[in-house]
Formats: sequence, structure tokens, C-alpha cells
Amino acid sequence: MTNNQPRTFVIGDIHGGLRALHQVLERAEITKNDTLIFLGDYVDGWSDSANVLDFLIEFGTQQNCIFIRGNHDELLLNYLKTNSYHQEWFMHGGQSTIDCYKLVTDSVRKKHIDFLECLKDCYLDDQNRLFIHAGFTNVNGIDFEYFPKLFYWDRTLWETALSLNPTLPKDHLFYPKRFKLYNEIYIGHTPTTKIKETIPVNKACVWNIDTGAAFVGPLTILDIETKNYWQSEPLPQLYPNEKGRN
Repeated sequence: MTNNQPRTFVIGDIHGGLRALHQVLERAEITKNDTLIFLGDYVDGWSDSANVLDFLIEFGTQQNCIFIRGNHDELLLNYLKTNSYHQEWFMHGGQSTIDCYKLVTDSVRKKHIDFLECLKDCYLDDQNRLFIHAGFTNVNGIDFEYFPKLFYWDRTLWETALSLNPTLPKDHLFYPKRFKLYNEIYIGHTPTTKIKETIPVNKACVWNIDTGAAFVGPLTILDIETKNYWQSEPLPQLYPNEKGRN
């Protein structure tokens, strides 16, 4: 049955897994009325990084999409513009991305650079729900962050959410101010597989949608109103001859 009511979905870290992206869009029965918010890290991991960007660029011309910047997207942008990279990126998924860009034409590289340069650092909707790849550190919120790169590198927001006593009331002196600013915060960046989960995890007002697609987990798409979610097959099943990120 086709759903004609507009919905808003958030999608976790793809990491070059185009086959998984196709699966979740199909399984969630996405229609032209829906809005899709992508949390970043489109590349690095599986062999389809360049193909993922090609797909998203075209998809964004047909669908209402919001594309957020991930740290791996920034690393790829630096590589495409300078043809150089830090060895750490090479060891954390960059190798597969470098390999696939050997087959990419200069015109496509330019198109990908333009796309990566236009990614949003974060997105705040009209219901005070924040969508951001990693997090932020300023206790007064995103507008006061001294180091915007933390929007796609920070892990303290998620670590704090994990460590927070769920019985602590919001008006308690020790309740983190960052969790009082926004009704909900949707992040990726730190896979839930690190806490032995392969589904979205909610702690305080933070929803982590990165379910480990770069490694052994599935890709996840979640309806932000109903909290229903759909997942791909685990990525190693979709790319059986590859290792993904180690």
C-alpha cells in the first residue's frame, strides 16, 4: 500500500554501502512526499563510495533531502581537492575510497567536490529537533560552538548520554545542559555496535542511528515521528567479498 502522507526519515552512516541504501529506501516504501535527512559519512568502508555520491546527487534532484556533513565526507573532500591524505584516514576506510576514485573522471570528481562542499554542518527543524553527524560541546548549543568541526568529530555528546543516570530529573543540578536545549537530537558517527547493539539506541534526548553499517551491522532508516525503523541486511552479506572497515 502506498503511503501518501508526508513523513520525515533520518538515515544513518552509509559508508559506501549503496546496496544497503537501496534496500532501506525500498523497505521503508519511500514516496515523493517524504523528507529524508542523511546524517553523513556517505563514504569510506565498502566499494561503492563514489557510486553513493552519484546516487545521492541525483536522488536529491527528485526528493526533498537534507544532507549533513560527516567527518569521512570532509576527509574525502580534502583528498579530492589536494590529492593528499592523512595516513589515519587511509587506515579507516579511506583505502576503498581511494581505490574507487581511480575509476572516476575529472568531471565526476568536480561534481562530487561541489556536493561535499554544500553539505550542512547540522540541521534544526521547526520542532526544535537537531540533526547532526557527531555532536557539539558548547553547553549553550550549536550557535555558540567555538569549533564547528566538532559537529562531525565530537563523541562527548553520545558518551555523556550513555553515562547519564536515566532516573536523574531534568531539573537536577547535575543534569547536562546540552540535553535541555533540543527536544530531540539525532546523531550517527559512533556505531551502536560499540555497545553491542545493531538497532537505533535512544539515551536521554539523543537518538543514535549509526547501527554499524561500516563494519558488521545494517544500515538504518527511521521515521522520526513514529520511531519505526527499517534496516538493510548486514553489510558483509551485501558485500561478501569485501571487509568494510576494520
